[in-house]
Amino acid sequence: METLGQKQRRFARMVARLIDKAYEMGYEVTLGDAYRDARVHGIFGEKKGYGAGRSCHKLRLAIDLNLFRNGRYLERSEDHRQLGEWWESQGGTWGGRFRDGNHYSLEHDGAK
Repeated sequence: METLGQKQRRFARMVARLIDKAYEMGYEVTLGDAYRDARVHGIFGEKKGYGAGRSCHKLRLAIDLNLFRNGRYLERSEDHRQLGEWWESQGGTWGGRFRDGNHYSLEHDGAK
């Protein structure tokens, strides 16, 4: 069984490929949330601050990407569909399946 640390390292490598793929697809990228500190957002499973109590951001297994094309911010989940589906084909979970299109994680709700 893979440890949390091993998952985090695998996820970091996957995110590097995700960002490269986004640029290959003609997007530009800025980074959003990658980690939610337990002191502010509560421990995994606790709802505190914004976001879900079982957010994979708290485990360092999720990142939000802001996509741009031709200098315009793409805010709709649908704008992320092509990249999100590619991410899923790589073994990740895409937030567009639960109305959070800019969310890319290794798993959802702490389980995979």
